[in-house]
Amino acid sequence: MARITLDHLAHAYKPDPRTADDYALKEINHVWSQGGAYALLGPSGCGKTTLLNIISGLVRPTRGRVLFDDLDVTDLATESRNIAQVFQFPVVYDTMTVRENLAFPLKNRHVPREKTAQRVEEIARLLDLTRVLGRKASNLTADMKQKISLGRGLVRPDVAAILFDEPLTVIDPHLKWQLRSTLKEIHRALDITMIYVTHDQTEALTFADKVVVMHDGAVVQTGTPDELFERPAHTFVGHFIGSPGMNILPCRIEGATAFIGNEAIPLLRSYRTLSAGEKLELGIRPEFARLQPKGSGLPVHVRRIDDIGRARIARVEMAGRPLAASVPDGISIEGSEAALALDPRHVHIYANGHLVAGEALGGNKA
Repeated sequence: MARITLDHLAHAYKPDPRTADDYALKEINHVWSQGGAYALLGPSGCGKTTLLNIISGLVRPTRGRVLFDDLDVTDLATESRNIAQVFQFPVVYDTMTVRENLAFPLKNRHVPREKTAQRVEEIARLLDLTRVLGRKASNLTADMKQKISLGRGLVRPDVAAILFDEPLTVIDPHLKWQLRSTLKEIHRALDITMIYVTHDQTEALTFADKVVVMHDGAVVQTGTPDELFERPAHTFVGHFIGSPGMNILPCRIEGATAFIGNEAIPLLRSYRTLSAGEKLELGIRPEFARLQPKGSGLPVHVRRIDDIGRARIARVEMAGRPLAASVPDGISIEGSEAALALDPRHVHIYANGHLVAGEALGGNKA
C-alpha cells in the first residue's frame, strides 16, 4: 500500500515538445493518499489513460517524477511497482478454474499454499464468487469474468495500489450498479488505494471519495462529488458534471451585477477587478434556476418542458440564449412566456473558463 505523488509530471508523444499544445498531458502536481478511492474523469482523449499508464510504468513521462511513498519509481518497470491493474476487457485464463485464476498471482510469488487458499476464499466471498470457484472461467458470463479480473488484482495483500481502466465498459447496464457497489464495499474492507479511470460521471461520482476531472490533457479540478457539483472551478466541470449540466451564459459584469443581454442579475459579490478583455460567463445549474409564471422574475421564452421522471426540466431562452431550468411542483405555465428565479447563492462567475471568487459586498473576499 502506498501514497502516490505526481511531481511536476508532464508527457508528450511528440519529440522535442516546446509549447503546452505539444503535451498530451500537461503538468500535474498531485498526491493520492494511502487508502483513498479516486476517479479520473473526462472525455475520450483527455489524457486519463496516459496518466494511468505513467503511474503503472507502461509509459515513462517526458518530465517529472512518480513517487510511491518516498520512493522514486519513475524508471522502475511495471512489475517492480507492486501494483495491480484491471482493464476494460477481462483478463482471465479460460482453461483454469475460477479458484486457479484467483490464486495465480500468489502462486507466481511463491506464497505458501495454505495462505493462498485462505486469501482466495476471502476475495471470493467479497466478490460473491464462492459458488463458482470450481468452474472453468470459459463458461462464465462477461460480468463474472470481470469479477475474476478484479479478484486477481485484489488477491495480493501487499499491493501498493489498484488501477482500473474503464473496468465496467463491457458490463450490462443493469449489472454496473451492483459491481460499483461491490467495489465500494471492497475498498472499505481492504483499505487499498484505488484509482478508477472512466468517462462516465455516474461511475466516478458513485465510486470515488475524490474525483480528478481532466480536460484537454490538464487537471481542471480535484474534489469531492459535492464540491464538483456545488462549486465547479472551471466551466468544463460545470458542463460535464450534472444531467443536464450547468448553464454557461456569456455575460458582462458591472460591479455586483451581471447582464445577460439587457437582463440584469444581482450578484452576492463584486467583480470590479475583472478586465474588459476577459471572456466572462455566468454559470448556474438548472436545479437553482426555477421556472416561474410570467412577471415574477427574469423573462424567458419556453421552448418545451421535459418530464425526466424524477423532475421536470424546462428548455427556455433568455435574451436569445438557451438554458435549462427546473420546474417546481405545482407550477403550471400557460403559453410560451414565463420567468426565471435564480438562486443568487449558486450563481458563479467565470473569466476565461476559470471560477472567479470576487469580493463580498462588504469588501472582504468571498
